[in-house]
Amino acid sequence: MSEKTTNEVKNEFQAADASMLPELIHTYEKDGRQGVQRLVMQARRRLEKLEAEKRRIYELRAFERKYKDAAYICGIDEAGRGPLVGPVVAGAVVLPKDCEILYINDSKKLTEKKREELYEVIMEQALAVGVGMASAQRIDEINILQATYEAMREAVHNLGITPDILLNDAVTIPQLDIPQEPIVKGDARSISIGAASIIAKVTRDRLMVQFDQEYPGYGFAAHKGYGTKAHIAALRRLGPCEIHRKTFITKYV
Repeated sequence: MSEKTTNEVKNEFQAADASMLPELIHTYEKDGRQGVQRLVMQARRRLEKLEAEKRRIYELRAFERKYKDAAYICGIDEAGRGPLVGPVVAGAVVLPKDCEILYINDSKKLTEKKREELYEVIMEQALAVGVGMASAQRIDEINILQATYEAMREAVHNLGITPDILLNDAVTIPQLDIPQEPIVKGDARSISIGAASIIAKVTRDRLMVQFDQEYPGYGFAAHKGYGTKAHIAALRRLGPCEIHRKTFITKYV
């Protein structure tokens, strides 16, 4: 049997999932061709990154290990406190105890593509997911902080199960009888809160894409309602629409 070409070896490495890489490395590590040795080195680096990510996820589960005796540990986070338009959205997520979904992080540290991918994985693997929202009108009525709490309470209610402990991103939610632990920068320190941040962010971003169709001209699909130069220019040109937060735009119009 003739020796495989470097290109054929490359195709093998590219088609391989992580579990197959050690065997491929063993097969080709003594191959004298420079191109093949580059492929072996790339595979080793890929495995090193994977192991580093597994270690990071283990650390990200520290708070979950702290409450290992709890049946249901719920992470809670929000998206959309800062924009000039649209609702604030809260996510509540209960993950399995043995959950090791890789690449979960503070949603702001992930690309849109990675957030969308992780959203689907979380929705598939989570024991429960709840989403809550408070509209722009509600934000104007009771202020953004109280509206955020309201959305968080709704998200917990929509889980369909009662958590034993809530891990929250930096806040203590009033009017809930469930024990809570606020964690500063929790979306980057707890896998449950990180998962909730992804659910909240993707849900809100998808809503803003829909609003872009309903209220053309403002560019909601691009800036998601944040106060970018393009958004402010459109706001001054077109005036506010019904989903603008009136209390947020007084200095612009």
